Formats: sequence, C-alpha cells, structure tokens
Amino acid sequence: MLTSYHARGSSIRRGLLTVTAAVTALVTLLATNASATAADHYVALGDSYSSGVGAGSYISASGGCDRSTNAYSQLWANSRHPASYVSVACSGATTQDVLNSQISALSSSTTLVSITIGGNDVGFSSVMKTCVLDSDSACLSAINTATNQARTILPGRLATTFAAIRQAAPSAHVVVLGYPELYDLSHSWYCPGLSGTDRSALNSAADLIDTQISTAAHNAGDTFADVRGNFHGHELCDFFNEWLHSVDVTDVSDSYHPTASGQSGGYYAAFSAVAP
Repeated sequence: MLTSYHARGSSIRRGLLTVTAAVTALVTLLATNASATAADHYVALGDSYSSGVGAGSYISASGGCDRSTNAYSQLWANSRHPASYVSVACSGATTQDVLNSQISALSSSTTLVSITIGGNDVGFSSVMKTCVLDSDSACLSAINTATNQARTILPGRLATTFAAIRQAAPSAHVVVLGYPELYDLSHSWYCPGLSGTDRSALNSAADLIDTQISTAAHNAGDTFADVRGNFHGHELCDFFNEWLHSVDVTDVSDSYHPTASGQSGGYYAAFSAVAP
C-alpha cells in the first residue's frame, strides 16, 4: 500500500513538473513576442490604400491625406502596441511624393515599414474616371496607356523608391503591399455598371501592376504582401460581401477603395501575416 502511495505521489509530481514547464515555456514565448513587438518602431508610407481612403473615421489633423483610424497600419499598431508608430501615407501619393515628403519619417531606428505605391504613377484615378464616364473604347485606351507605363516607367520608379527606403531605414523589415483586383468576373454578367470587357481589362491591369511591384520589392530585398487572395469573394459584383467601394457620386474619392472591412480583412490580414 505504501508503495502504491509513493508511486502515485511520484506520478503527481511528474505531472505538476510537466505542467509547470509547459506554462513557463508559454510565458517565455509570449514575453519574447511582446518584447519584440514593443521594440518595434513602425512607419507606414504610401498612397490612399495605406492612408485608408474609403474606410471612414478620418483623422482631422491629416487633412487631405485622409488617414483613417481604420487603416491597416493603425489596426496593426492597435493590436501590437509597438514602441512607436506613425503614418505619413497620403491620398494621391506617387513614388515621387514618397521620396519628397515621406522618407523623412524614417531613421536608422525604424524597424518596420509598410507601403502601397505605384497606382498613381500610372494614373489609376484618371483611368477609373475615364472608364466610368466615357465609352468602352476610351476606357480600354486609358488602360492600355496605364499598362504601358507600368511596364516601362514604373519598375525604375519603384526601384529608386525602395532603395531610398532601405538607405533611410537600413535595419527595417520593409513590407510592400499590392492592390486587389476590382471585380469578380464570375458575377460580372449580372452586375450593373462597366462592361465585362472593361472589367476584365481593369483586373488584368491590376495584376500587371502587382507583378511589377512584387518584382521590385523582391529585387530590393523587401517582403511583398499580396492582398488579392484575401479580397477574393469580396470584390465588386460580390453583392452584400463587397470590401471595395463602387462609384460613389456623393464622395468620388472613395470609389474603388477598400471599405473598413477591406482594410481589416484584406490589408491588415495580409500585413499581419508577414509583419514581425
């Protein structure tokens, strides 16, 4: 009987030691992750897809840049509590605007950078306006012009911009996010608005721009975060599930930009998957 009690006691002690070790390991892991996040100095750069146009809840101090508290960078900062966070992303920004007005927010202490850029360099907003207001032929012509610029002009501009970011923040993990396709073509046949031809051409243009951005990011040693998969099933023509604004005559600037759900389910999810 005594042997039974001793065996049972030894078994209980071994069990307690195992549980204690597991708890200690978990606490250590959580503390390590918390320390890593708390040490981050995060700067968000880029255009309207990074500032949060279309997501509402704009910060008045950001003026025409329309920075939203629902933007993916703010959502990440809210959840991870880095040592510092600032967004200088601005609606309408081009690569030149990043170089002229945003790079200065970086420093040698910056550990994390995010950016969306390139759409305005090939005239994204002008293309969309043409496609909405003019004929199919005018829309396709505008798209062709934009895709030619994406092939010829954009790669060099992206390379210069990403190199400048690396020089200003040499120790940072740089995450370059792409753009979503705008339309779910499988539903396009009963979706009002642009023709199927225009929608297909716009999606192809978005894919080309993402390819150029991805290549430039990889060449620079940066991380490319593709958001297209996250937006699948939530594009325009995905009725009641859309994470993008269609043409909004009451606020044209929102058109073709992510909603708050698009920022959280699309961009924040993609960024969180690759950010430290």
